Amino acid sequence: MTTHTTTTPSYAQLPVIDLSAADRGPEERALFHTRLHDAAHGVGFFQLVGHGVTPADTDALVTAMRAFFALPEADRLALDNMGSPHFRGYTRTGDERTAGARDWRDQLDIGAERPARIPGPGEPPYWWLQGPNQWPAALPGLRTAALAWIDRLSAVAQRLLRELLTAIGGPADFYDPVFGDHAHPHLKLVRYPGSAADGTGQGVGAHKDYGFLTLLLQDTVGGLQVQREDGRFHDVPPVEGAFVVNLGELLEVATNGYLLATNHRVVSPPGATERFSVPFFYNPRLDARIDPLPFPHAAGAPGITADPTNPLYAEYGYNELKGKLRAHPLVARRHHGGLLTPAA
Repeated sequence: MTTHTTTTPSYAQLPVIDLSAADRGPEERALFHTRLHDAAHGVGFFQLVGHGVTPADTDALVTAMRAFFALPEADRLALDNMGSPHFRGYTRTGDERTAGARDWRDQLDIGAERPARIPGPGEPPYWWLQGPNQWPAALPGLRTAALAWIDRLSAVAQRLLRELLTAIGGPADFYDPVFGDHAHPHLKLVRYPGSAADGTGQGVGAHKDYGFLTLLLQDTVGGLQVQREDGRFHDVPPVEGAFVVNLGELLEVATNGYLLATNHRVVSPPGATERFSVPFFYNPRLDARIDPLPFPHAAGAPGITADPTNPLYAEYGYNELKGKLRAHPLVARRHHGGLLTPAA
């Protein structure tokens, strides 16, 4: 079992984890696992390098994303997510909510390309989350780049999750069955257009992600902040070629709080400065039930963070549906009025 020592934390940057070190022999692999263990248990966030995603891969996606946001507004609004009961498509600036407050950004939401599944009588309503994406006719290359990115980052996240479970002493393949061909990945292409006219600084409000892992590609503008051990939100300076990785609530629940899902937010860039980011969410099947992970530290785990306003459900799909109904109230009212509750 790895021994962990307490040190004075540095908030200048998140831990930097080199995934390629897992392949460099027993000593470097052991050190890699120690660092990964410390980052996931102590912070819940880290910068990932050595992941194998090439600059050419990244350039293809970023070029397509910037071309999308450069389209005339009418072309973007043709993909308005108000027309999708599956919460896919374009969200106008200010239409998404976090903790009830407006997020000052616009975005394109993309998932696995699958046919719509309309829940039948007695079926869980989270099947509404499965459905086709919306693509701009003027940019056929966006579909190719985005779906390739989902495939590429799914492979990175799968490898990272297995190494993380190994690092804390669990079976590497324990959660493989809840992913597979029917996993529910989610990709956002996001633009922060600068500060709102009323001075509101919330690019996106403080929140935790509700899946397993998030891999974020951010540009050089900055604005991402993570809540650290002192309770304050600290800036995350961009690192060239790195993904910012954070753990979702499912991993916190699976390890009874030993691994951390950490609050984070984005502060709007000043003035009319644009910021672009690409978060990728590695999520299991909608109908997946997440069993507790057997691992040596389980007996000493502190328990999950209790939040009566954010109940967590055994089946993953209910957690994502809850989040979507809260984050996209206009879509929810148009398509899912029967699913709304006072807490949503």
